[in-house]
Amino acid sequence: MHSNESRAKAGGPVSSASINPTVRRRRLGAELRRLREQKGLTAEEVAQQLLVSQSKISRLENGRRSISQRDVRDLCEVYGVGDESLIDGLMTMARESRQRGWWHAFGDVPYSVYIGLEAEAISVRNYESLFVPGLLQTREYAHAVVTGIQPEATPEQNDKRTDIRMLRQDLIKDREDPMRLWAVVDEAALHRVVGSPEVMRRQLAHLVEISQQPHINVQVLPYSVGAHPGMSGTFSILDFQDALDASVVYLEGVTSDLYLEKPSDVRLYSMMYEHLRAQALNPDLTRELVEQVARTFER
Repeated sequence: MHSNESRAKAGGPVSSASINPTVRRRRLGAELRRLREQKGLTAEEVAQQLLVSQSKISRLENGRRSISQRDVRDLCEVYGVGDESLIDGLMTMARESRQRGWWHAFGDVPYSVYIGLEAEAISVRNYESLFVPGLLQTREYAHAVVTGIQPEATPEQNDKRTDIRMLRQDLIKDREDPMRLWAVVDEAALHRVVGSPEVMRRQLAHLVEISQQPHINVQVLPYSVGAHPGMSGTFSILDFQDALDASVVYLEGVTSDLYLEKPSDVRLYSMMYEHLRAQALNPDLTRELVEQVARTFER
């Protein structure tokens, strides 16, 4: 499990490292879906019996909505679950799924579901076309990115979002059990002046240094590649240690995010990612290119 010392200093509950509410919701939702399918019921049929919308049942099963103990009790009755130990376990998961993650100490976070999943992931495969991946950003660069993306936000809001991004980086700084990160970055991200030339110089120097860590693999996709699979948009693939937690493809949007969990979708994006890695420069050539571009910001 990843370190939580700096999260605790920021006001986040230490227990969130051992009880991740996002992951609890996913596991509970998957178990409720299994029980429904075992009973031979559709989500629509369950919704009709409980006098709720079908969308509520779907949200409960995909882990995007908190599940109350009453919801669990009602669903267990519909599914004819008689095993009291199973019901107790599901009720406990429902209670834990309503706890607050460390990131909630910063108020409303637009991508809180992603943060919860990332905190439990053992590896992330990330493709970025416009900027350096968040987990590899310096604070100055991150603040410039956050401010540029949300021009209507207040300085306080931008500071909080930057703080969260910096705390997320604990995942790859944990010396005992760091998360594995694969990052493919389009060359355009190296040339786009975010913040200032000096901010860029320090960001690229940081990228060269941190990419030498054994658990971090950074590859740049050069302009010379031409058209490539990543031109359809950036994405991340999160993998988990527990077999109960299926891999997730994350697609970030302006007003809402998309999470793909179907095995066929994960396989498709995994294939796309392998193509991107094959077309990108290897880590050594990547560092050479990053250092070369960094020197242009010294002038």
